[in-house]
Amino acid sequence: MSVFESSSGFSRPITAVAWASNTSTCPGQYSLITQTEDGASANFIRGFALKAGYYLCYSKDLSAGLVVTDVQVITDKEAIPHGYCYIPEFLEPKASVGKKKRICVRIVPVGSVTTAVLDLKLTAKNKSMVQQYTCLGDMHGFVVWCLKGQFSSPTPQAKPRSISLDMRSLSLEGAGPPQPLKPSNPPEGPPKVTRRRSKLDTHNPMETVCDSGIYGITAMDGVPFSLHPKFESQSSSKVSASTLSDIRIKSVQDIENEYNYTFAVEEQAARRVCPSASG
Repeated sequence: MSVFESSSGFSRPITAVAWASNTSTCPGQYSLITQTEDGASANFIRGFALKAGYYLCYSKDLSAGLVVTDVQVITDKEAIPHGYCYIPEFLEPKASVGKKKRICVRIVPVGSVTTAVLDLKLTAKNKSMVQQYTCLGDMHGFVVWCLKGQFSSPTPQAKPRSISLDMRSLSLEGAGPPQPLKPSNPPEGPPKVTRRRSKLDTHNPMETVCDSGIYGITAMDGVPFSLHPKFESQSSSKVSASTLSDIRIKSVQDIENEYNYTFAVEEQAARRVCPSASG
């Protein structure tokens, strides 16, 4: 592992890359690259007549659970590689990013990889090289460099939770010593009874109703199930083989002939002219 990867700053992976006009448009969790390794301004639109430019910025916020595993610089004639996306833009209303060369990144879930992009740097074109970094290409007079390596994600810390007396009573380790009486640990009182439950109990003490309504009393509660005697006789009798052999399977034509209906009466009634309509 190189000295760059061993430092605590570079051990955290980059989670997003973007363009920003300045520090005011750059999101809070992003770091703006304002200078190159040569000490020059990293403004991607340089000139005396241009008032606004844009800078490259990146984030190492792991709250979304995503990391950048690769960065590429492609031209406008190249198709974006599969699984990559163009970086977002946080620009002022009238600012725009050049389209001749664009930066695209590959973003994957943090748990699916062990190596990712750890750092990004810029240098002036044909001026210097950055050791241990990979050259991604040049754009608008700058050369883009990236550092890849293994990363370490922060281990989530479990938040302490206060366990109530009722939850401690459900522990499988057995009941502990009695807790001293405190304002936060009052003695157990009688169970609370809702207004609906109290009315039902006073009306009929032997009747129990669940307040949630899921297991409430229905109209079928207490009604015994029995089969009608008519069906009991049919179910007990056995069907002989001769009865089954007498069953005739009808064809489609037999069914048409048996249930054929010409609708002659309806047709005569339709042709009949009512006196009120003829008058």
